[in-house]
Amino acid sequence: MSLTSILSADDIDKAIKDCQAPDTFSYKKFFQLCGLSSKTPQEVKDVFQILDEDNSGFIEESELKYFLQRFVPGARILTDKETKSLISAADDDSDGKIGVEEFQTMVLS
Repeated sequence: MSLTSILSADDIDKAIKDCQAPDTFSYKKFFQLCGLSSKTPQEVKDVFQILDEDNSGFIEESELKYFLQRFVPGARILTDKETKSLISAADDDSDGKIGVEEFQTMVLS
């Protein structure tokens, strides 16, 4: 499964272009622009599985740095500030990583 089987390639491009400059990534705006925030809980879970590169059941900080590149190869990496902001927005249990339920809550809220 690929992200473009769930999200439109045009919407993904629009979302990536919106945050090209360092420290301009806003997860809420990104999820809206790429269309993820309007998907079903199951589709959000499917996207989580794609983003969980090592299949650990969590998206760790090391994976989040390359978050945008999972959507478009060649996209920039997130800054440390953006990465930490994304983790703190979703990490409800303060374990330093994002689980599938935490990801769903962040995307769909």
